[in-house]
Amino acid sequence: MSDELKLVFDEPPQRKKVPKHLADFSPAERKEFATSFGLPGYRASQVATHYFSHLSKDPTTWSDIPAEMRQNIADQLTPKLIELVRSITCDNGMTRKDLWKLHDGVLVESVLMRYTDRVTVCISSQAGCGMNCPFCATGQAGLTRNLSAGEITEQIVAAARACADGELPGGPTRLSNIVFMGMGEPLANYNAVMRSVRNITD
Repeated sequence: MSDELKLVFDEPPQRKKVPKHLADFSPAERKEFATSFGLPGYRASQVATHYFSHLSKDPTTWSDIPAEMRQNIADQLTPKLIELVRSITCDNGMTRKDLWKLHDGVLVESVLMRYTDRVTVCISSQAGCGMNCPFCATGQAGLTRNLSAGEITEQIVAAARACADGELPGGPTRLSNIVFMGMGEPLANYNAVMRSVRNITD
């Protein structure tokens, strides 16, 4: 008889802390985050508008911030948390699976799916999973670590940007559905998941 499956709720010790990102904080906390770099609090609101509303990743277009400050502010408030490793498509390009590398080399996946009436992204909330469900390949590998709210939100923003830029067949569109059905058990990373939910609903 096989050994009993063990649930894991505590993530293993991290070797590197995830860089803090604007998306880790509430709107009020973002102002404090900005002031920690010696910036006026309103800079956080400006960057949040570019990041969440305009989906901009190019600080040279942030015209409400002095040109000589833009890159430095972007590096401080929106550090790069995920890097695309590769994409695989199927369904004539209407479904795309993206493999992301996090700051510490950990890999997670998201899947962007376009249908006739909606566009859905399936995102990861943990690297690996501690639930050890026998039907799930992710759980068999164990839990590597929780994702930060910033890392979760970055997957969403990347998907929204891909839709707006027309990267899927059919031209530019709007991301309409987000499901936490990628790697990990969302409720085992409750605080970060809820922060990311508030980021996209507030």
